Amino acid sequence: MACDVIIIGAGHNGLVAANYLAKAGRKVLVLERRDIPGGQLVTESFAEGFSADALYASAQLRPDIVADLGLRIEAPRANSAYTCLLDGGKRLTLDADPARASAAIKEFSARDAERWPEFVAFMDRAAAFLDAAYRTPMPRLPHFALREGLPLAGLLWKLRRLGGRDMFRVVRAMSMSAEEFTSDWFESEPLRAAVSALAIHGVTLGPMSAGTGYTLMHNWLNRGGLAHRPVAGGVGSITAALVDALKSRGGEVRTSAEVRNVIVDGQRARGVHLANGEEIAADCVISAADPRRTFLHLVGAAELPPEFVWQAQSIKLRGCVAKVHVETDGKHGLPDGTLAVAPSIRYLERAYDAAKYGETSAQPYLEATTNGNIVSIHFQFAPYALRNGDWDAARAIVAQRAIDTLDAHCSGFKASVRRTHVITPRDLESDYGLSEGDLNHGQLILDQIFFMRPLPGWSKHATPIDGLYLCGSGVHGGGGISGAAGRNAAQVVITSK
Repeated sequence: MACDVIIIGAGHNGLVAANYLAKAGRKVLVLERRDIPGGQLVTESFAEGFSADALYASAQLRPDIVADLGLRIEAPRANSAYTCLLDGGKRLTLDADPARASAAIKEFSARDAERWPEFVAFMDRAAAFLDAAYRTPMPRLPHFALREGLPLAGLLWKLRRLGGRDMFRVVRAMSMSAEEFTSDWFESEPLRAAVSALAIHGVTLGPMSAGTGYTLMHNWLNRGGLAHRPVAGGVGSITAALVDALKSRGGEVRTSAEVRNVIVDGQRARGVHLANGEEIAADCVISAADPRRTFLHLVGAAELPPEFVWQAQSIKLRGCVAKVHVETDGKHGLPDGTLAVAPSIRYLERAYDAAKYGETSAQPYLEATTNGNIVSIHFQFAPYALRNGDWDAARAIVAQRAIDTLDAHCSGFKASVRRTHVITPRDLESDYGLSEGDLNHGQLILDQIFFMRPLPGWSKHATPIDGLYLCGSGVHGGGGISGAAGRNAAQVVITSK
């Protein structure tokens, strides 16, 4: 069979790109290696009566994407509380209502309570600017045409319109550590730790690492604040809406269709070979897989310039996240909302220290959410490359540490546990196609963002292979669940012809 566009991977970015292209009249085929679409955006059954949102406790596509594609997605619930579990049985509960949050903060610092509404307002403005940056095409430095710099000039004007004070704060915060950034705002350790935990969520960095000011703004944007915003029907309902919309536009999604390689002839993508031997021709191929996997495995080093291959090999991935899903008897005693085990900045930094030496954190940073009798625990730090042992043995250790750590703050939780399902970084690679278990397809660090993502000089979704584009989380606008990378890639392809 032949089609206009083949998209490799039915994750949220691949499906967003497919919908935009189908809406523009292209014949689109999406190929997914797993037996279910969604990539990271899936609600899965792990056993009879035991299902959960596998990797993300919440998700929200950018509002303009939902509107553009006419997606039938229920608005996420109002922000629930974000509770930081502290030592000595204490808790700091930050409600979505700044006034209520301030009342809780006042128990720790009257000064911080007064500053909290101002901080929330600033973070919302900073996130809005970052959203604008993610929709702005980045110029291909160091050499680019003047017209390529015009969108960037528009972005700089938006930055200037923040006002002198906020403009300085945003630019300065991007290179700061979360520890430094929060100390500029607050004096109480519990509040600084609660905010810093969001800054390191999903990245292999500690709160004292440079650039975690940027990841704080990034994660704040994708969540819409500190706490998760649960999705009615689970995050898989967003995938279902994307698939239904694509089918209504004449597009197709094929599952259990693993792509073995991209067909390249005369330095141009001509289609794909599937693992079952089938060949499918197309005028354009878009990969939603991570850049390293796309270039080194699906295309192959022989088809690419040597220097480009070296750059692709140097993309920093370094996954550090495990997920522990726990089925309880329903008497787990955990409150609704988002629970973070982050007693202090020093605690978070020590949890990160373990990953530096290839070890799982003995006292991990956890983030837990509940859905009835199911408790889902985000575990950091669990490095993909263990110095001693392997993940077959470490799987049980991670589950035990997650349960013991949460039980130490919420007595009685351990007694409620019935069954567990652990997703390790190795599982993220083998089952979900995430190289080195990196949820972001490449670490969100200072030398891998904006015009340097995925590689310097290749920030506009195109590749050295004509007709081959990238649309996954590893490109500018990606990281987390927003759909921005898929939207941007589709717009590049649509306007290229």
